[in-house]
Amino acid sequence: MPTISIITAAYAPKSDFLPATADGVRAQVLPAGWDVEWVVQEDGADPSLEAFFHDVPNARYGANGVQLGISATRNLALTRARGRLVQVLDHDDVLLPGALATLLAAFERHEIHWAVGAADDLLPDGTRKAWDSALPFGLVKAGEANAWAEAHGGNWPVHCAGLLVRTDSLRAVGGWASSPVDDDLVAFAALSELGDGWNEQAVTWLYRQHAGQTTRSDALVGLRDAGRLMALQRVKALRGAGMVFAPAAPLGFDGRSHDVNLLGNIKPPASLG
Repeated sequence: MPTISIITAAYAPKSDFLPATADGVRAQVLPAGWDVEWVVQEDGADPSLEAFFHDVPNARYGANGVQLGISATRNLALTRARGRLVQVLDHDDVLLPGALATLLAAFERHEIHWAVGAADDLLPDGTRKAWDSALPFGLVKAGEANAWAEAHGGNWPVHCAGLLVRTDSLRAVGGWASSPVDDDLVAFAALSELGDGWNEQAVTWLYRQHAGQTTRSDALVGLRDAGRLMALQRVKALRGAGMVFAPAAPLGFDGRSHDVNLLGNIKPPASLG
């Protein structure tokens, strides 16, 4: 059965909103013939969240056992993903009911490599704030999102924390970038340069605003522009190399890229600790 892998990098000291995130995962109902798994990878030297996921259907937990940061943690989760599609989900954000089914429909109608739904900000008082999309809704041709960013000071018109993406396409660009900031943006810049995507008008997820967000950390003040610079450099390099994804295969293909063994007997570990 084809599967969507929801990937979440978790971190115990900042896991206050994890119950709401789990509720959003539980609320997902996929079309007949599709399954879902929640691949959670906990960062940190002292993992403590495993028991939380015992009662979450289809959750597959792993732990680093060492502090590696969000991009490395996401990439370790990606080694364990068995789905043909990967849904990005931060451990403080919320998928709304029907989110996965809505985005999946775009993959079934179009030869695309990524899709993203609209997001409302979830404010600390529990209210929501909507945002207008800077890109037209519907099909986004390869390179269009990056062209917009280049014309607007390195600001992208797509919220990368809500992406649904072909697993093999994400792996082809190296997963999430090894960047202290905007690792998801650098990955998206490559994905959207190489292949077409879909900008969904329906609100499919909530982006939580709170004081403990990593993006608000004072330690990252001097690195605010580093990820965007990496993204722009990657886009320029891809264009210079003339690279492009092959036409997207139908989602019915038998993608088995997760069945990779090293020396014939080593599989990706569930835990490094």
